[in-house]
Amino acid sequence: MMAILIGCGQDPAEKKPSPSPSAAAPSTPSPAPRAHPVTQETRETYQFYCAQCHGTDGHGKGINASHLTVPPRDHTKADYLETRTDEHLFTAIQQGGLAVGRAPCMPSWGHTLDDNTIHSLVSYIRELCQCEAL
Repeated sequence: MMAILIGCGQDPAEKKPSPSPSAAAPSTPSPAPRAHPVTQETRETYQFYCAQCHGTDGHGKGINASHLTVPPRDHTKADYLETRTDEHLFTAIQQGGLAVGRAPCMPSWGHTLDDNTIHSLVSYIRELCQCEAL
């Protein structure tokens, strides 16, 4: 398998400490079920296509991360991801980073993954960050 070694990810200036798990209010309601549920196939797709850069746990520390000029996005950071719509994430995955004004090294997966799979990956990213869209 060939790995992409071009830089992509978040601006170091955007890094902020993550809130501790105990900081979440216990009375916070569960999010509504998503239209595109996360399945085992979704998780396997993420591991195969995304984990090389974003890491197996989504923290942006994949095997290729140290070789990239811009660090991969940390999919567990709600402070950034909750400011992005599901459509924004869908477009970034489908058309690549440039389509949403981000790094050109994020490849477009629209010729590899179908729309339902991409929607499901967006749901999985929301699961990783434990956040909702705008």
